[in-house]
Amino acid sequence: MLTTIEVEIDRDGRIRPVEPLGQLPAGRARLTLLARPADETALLAEAALAEDWLKPEEDDAWANLQPDR
Repeated sequence: MLTTIEVEIDRDGRIRPVEPLGQLPAGRARLTLLARPADETALLAEAALAEDWLKPEEDDAWANLQPDR
């Protein structure tokens, strides 16, 4: 039977279960590394900033830095 547990890996590479467990049996296991969650603050700000970024005035303001304009 397969059992999946959530773990955290510290900076030294030590693996610790997120939730307390009983003793795990000796043996082998596979570890799947998950992508780090994106910075939530940046994700929340993106929509608000996009309103300004997508205005034609912004394109005009940065036109001198765009080689094809």
